[in-house]
Amino acid sequence: MLERWVGTEHLSGRVFDNGCGLGTWLDAFGRYGHQRIGLELEVDRAVQAMAFAEGVVQAVGETLPFADDTFDFILSNEVIEHVVDDRACVAEMVRTLKPGGRIAIFCPNRWHWMEQHGIYWRGEYKFGNIPMVNYLPTVWRDQLAPHVRAYTRAQLRTLYRELPVREVTISRIFGGYDNIEGRLPNVGRLLKKTLYALEPTPFNVLGLSHFVVLEKGNI
Repeated sequence: MLERWVGTEHLSGRVFDNGCGLGTWLDAFGRYGHQRIGLELEVDRAVQAMAFAEGVVQAVGETLPFADDTFDFILSNEVIEHVVDDRACVAEMVRTLKPGGRIAIFCPNRWHWMEQHGIYWRGEYKFGNIPMVNYLPTVWRDQLAPHVRAYTRAQLRTLYRELPVREVTISRIFGGYDNIEGRLPNVGRLLKKTLYALEPTPFNVLGLSHFVVLEKGNI
């Protein structure tokens, strides 16, 4: 998907993983990029990610410690739903992106049938996949899951509507289901085949995540 919508010309430039975790994506980008930079708030993860990057900084997405027009490609994989100010986070990615560069964002889809980040119930955190939470009215949904956002397509678009970017693509995707495939190979492969076939159809409204690629204009 990234090769198709971001392009190898951007992946082979200066790449920034904005929320790199243990460095899995940074490792994968090694086949393209000559310079890989990550951002990770948790020090233990940042140290591990250093094995796959020229540098990993500890900072928050709302105030990136980089100059304007620094990167050819920026990845934000399931991060903006956790930050304090998601609009500021997207604006900072645009600021630090070179004109003509591209940003890829994955973030939770409000209409997926599971809340994968757990919920708070009667003051206690309940870990795991909780069904139907995202279908509740927003005021109730946010009381159960105040620690994470889930976006409709319209809500996602408000984050970059006034920024100097154009939308290259926007879609919804289903998950990897690797754990299911690992335990039940035939069932897992059938699940993947079925759900991935739905991605180019209107049924993708039920997908796990939004996938959007933005390109910065020449300003």
